[in-house]
Amino acid sequence: MLASEAMTTRTTFTMDESLAEQARRLGVNVSAAARDGVAAAVRAAQVEQDRAAYLAKPERIDEFWTGVEAWGDE
Repeated sequence: MLASEAMTTRTTFTMDESLAEQARRLGVNVSAAARDGVAAAVRAAQVEQDRAAYLAKPERIDEFWTGVEAWGDE
């Protein structure tokens, strides 16, 4: 499936009434803003999850790869 063919799901959320009114007045597309906000939150959570995984089990120098790198100079 191509990214442009992504499945969508309908959801609802609650927001402050004054914020909703400001969005209407300013012509803000609340659905698009919500999608953008959720996408940004997911990316931030993935970064944090990756960092936590790395901190739990950081990479260590592997002497095997140091030797392999030396082969390219010969």
